[in-house]
Amino acid sequence: MDLNAFYQKLYDTGCVKFGEFTLKSGIKSPVYVDFRVTISNPSLLKEIGKVLADKAREIGCDRLCAIPYAGLPLGVATSIEGNIPLVYSRKEIKTYGTGKLIEGKFEETDKILVIDDIVTDGASKIEAIRPLKAEGLNVTDILVIIDREQGGTKLLAEAGYKLHSIGTLSQILEYLKSVNKIEDDLYNKVKDFIAQNQFKTIKVGN
Repeated sequence: MDLNAFYQKLYDTGCVKFGEFTLKSGIKSPVYVDFRVTISNPSLLKEIGKVLADKAREIGCDRLCAIPYAGLPLGVATSIEGNIPLVYSRKEIKTYGTGKLIEGKFEETDKILVIDDIVTDGASKIEAIRPLKAEGLNVTDILVIIDREQGGTKLLAEAGYKLHSIGTLSQILEYLKSVNKIEDDLYNKVKDFIAQNQFKTIKVGN
């Protein structure tokens, strides 16, 4: 896979934006990575699905689990491209119908590969995995498209999970700078932001 061509597509389709954004963690960021726009770009979504499916086969799993909401279309695309069964955990238990928290068919001890769009500090991934573990599912690996490099790898490793990513925020930044898509001031600002937030300590509740 040509990662540079992939990064160019992410930039051209608005998946990578520059400005001032507040992340879920509350941190102010000069860059935002938004894969929700891929639902309006079927060809890019299909390509992402293939890339993730290839990586999923390399990692090995019985089923994928997509994290709502941004991870759901990515999980479906990966499932279709790789012919890998998919489940997903709901954000809340249904008060009607089956009352399921996890949708889709699975067996206890199935090896689950968690799929999402990005990882920041990793805390939300740990929260999303808890209902899967409660059902007896075997979760050891998490796959994302982009690692924002803000402590996610370290936090997840400490919790017993291995993070896999297709690329990193630094790699995107270096590519965009090399093709003159961003100016020096913005490049330095984002680079400094990554460095300053890379090793922050995040506390996750029980």
